[in-house]
Amino acid sequence: MKPCNCTAMKHEMNKWTNFFLIFVSILFLLTNRTVLASSGTDDPVLLLSRLNLDAPGMEKVKAATDPQEAIKELWSVYRNGGAGKHPVSREDKRKSLQNYASARDFELADDAMKHILCGAGGHPSFFRGEEIDWINNPVADSEWIWQLNRMGFWNAMAKVYWHTGDEKYAAEWVRQFLQWTKNTPNDRQHANAWRSIEAGIRGYAWMSLFQHFLDSPHFTPEVLTSFLNSCYDHAAFLMKKYSKSSNWALMEAEGIAYIAIMFPQFKDAEAWRKEAFRRLNAETSIQVYPDGHQRELCMGYHVGCINWFFRTFELAKMNNLDGEFDPNYLKTIEKMCEVPMKISFPDGRHTQFGDDSRGQPGQERRQYRHWAALFNRPDFLYIASEGKEGICPEQTANALPQSGLYSFRNTWAPDAVFMALKCGPDGGWHCQPDNGTFVLSAGGRILMPDAGNYIYSGDPEGREWFRQTRVHKTLTLDHKNSRYVPRLLQWKPGDKLDILVVENDSYDDLTHRRAVFFVDKTYFVIVDEAIGNATGQLDLHYQLSPGNILAEKDNHKISTTYADGWNVAVQMQPQEGLKYVKEEGLLSSEYLKKEPCPAFAWQIHKKTTEGIRLITVLTPYNTAQAPDVQIEMIEETPVGGTKLRLRVNAGQITEIGYDL
Repeated sequence: MKPCNCTAMKHEMNKWTNFFLIFVSILFLLTNRTVLASSGTDDPVLLLSRLNLDAPGMEKVKAATDPQEAIKELWSVYRNGGAGKHPVSREDKRKSLQNYASARDFELADDAMKHILCGAGGHPSFFRGEEIDWINNPVADSEWIWQLNRMGFWNAMAKVYWHTGDEKYAAEWVRQFLQWTKNTPNDRQHANAWRSIEAGIRGYAWMSLFQHFLDSPHFTPEVLTSFLNSCYDHAAFLMKKYSKSSNWALMEAEGIAYIAIMFPQFKDAEAWRKEAFRRLNAETSIQVYPDGHQRELCMGYHVGCINWFFRTFELAKMNNLDGEFDPNYLKTIEKMCEVPMKISFPDGRHTQFGDDSRGQPGQERRQYRHWAALFNRPDFLYIASEGKEGICPEQTANALPQSGLYSFRNTWAPDAVFMALKCGPDGGWHCQPDNGTFVLSAGGRILMPDAGNYIYSGDPEGREWFRQTRVHKTLTLDHKNSRYVPRLLQWKPGDKLDILVVENDSYDDLTHRRAVFFVDKTYFVIVDEAIGNATGQLDLHYQLSPGNILAEKDNHKISTTYADGWNVAVQMQPQEGLKYVKEEGLLSSEYLKKEPCPAFAWQIHKKTTEGIRLITVLTPYNTAQAPDVQIEMIEETPVGGTKLRLRVNAGQITEIGYDL
């Protein structure tokens, strides 16, 4: 029997043990790439493993024998134009000197230099420490910390850097970026930084930062390593996230697409791009109604979705990839672009249905000029130029029947008499249970606004207050919130009379029918009917813009009292049991801001199964006093019937009504 060679056996065992440990380490790296990469973005070997070294222009990177040398060659590839084309061209840096950043950009950038950072709008900025704290929230509203991790102030730093040419902005951005990638891994502890919406926004926004800072001496090969590794982590993470039918889905896809198009050298870039385009193509039919409105029925998000759909298409077109989009993709976007023109106030401010802020007059004019050129739409150009160019839109009454949004106006001038009414489906979290509500403006003054939304998180009672049906211009039963069960019964625009009749099954055994007549393009007659067997307290709610009012209770008439410009009179037709009730009114025209406003209701008790009909006249006027409008029924017709006939006397007699 041969003696045992223990030394040889021990050597063999060690060899296989080492091989096993290496194999396990590699397996761990592959299966835990996202977590490891988030804390190891400075690893050049990791980055090189993620690249297609056979891609065009990568010859010197592939030939390098040392990882550090390979990264330097990669850095040269990008400095010499190896990234995809982007709307921000590095060639524009020189002409941006003293001609690029706004005063607000300077404010945000200079604060950011001192680590005084801005999260959600409406909240103050806070000093976040010498080592920036990206996770702990200084306020109760979660939006602050979420938006902090979208780094809007980095974009301001980039613009001020180009405007001034001062390298201190580039140096500080590099410090903040490296600190974020090091200290904010994608794990449970840092979940506030790694929601898919924030990751998608960063994927889009960071491509602009890359264009702005790449030529700075502070953007070294080491910075490039961390930047590209983090971009890879973002795209890989977003590929596993798809918030189908939500605006989040568009931001997720946009982030993937921008990274994939800008950095085609990534091994997975083509697969990422195709998946992002697939999602965007699908979402045009999933979350856009045939009438063009995005399904959440909130104008701010609707305009945002236009941008999210459109920006990726434009980037693809710049890089000769637009052929990968569905032929109807642009047609859907064009239809979406019609919506703000039809439903926003005549001066461009938003009507604030749902979670929306009012914004400023003319806030979409720049986009409309761009859309006019893209789609060859002279009516868009008319809106963009306030009527100085283009062709005036033909229709003064517009319906979005699937969305349940309707508008009336007497002209297309910014000072037009205008009403927009909502009676649509449930749009989800950003929508409010307010079917039947409306807004009214005249002479550029918003006379009857929507309440707004006030806040998203951190104050649930405050948010719920603004979501109540009773704080909107519609009918309630016992002050309960209503349901979304809308129907369009009639839409009949005309030269002298526009007619809209809608219904909503607001409660069990109670349907609210609302008919709106825009008479002579001058005033509105609203007929509300409570139909069904339910009994209880009915309130027909109205709210006015902040200011004093004149309440003529005996005449059932409430008027605003602005000293100049336009006012509105709200006059209810009297009937037995009807009484005026003053209510609490609040208006939030922008996030986190609210102010009191006049609010009231006409209250009546429904004691039997018989229906109740309430008739209101809304008269916008710019004279010394409101015109007197008298109304009478031509014939008695049952509440909830198919026929209505009214005679209206506003200086001249007009007969109005409907046949369903």
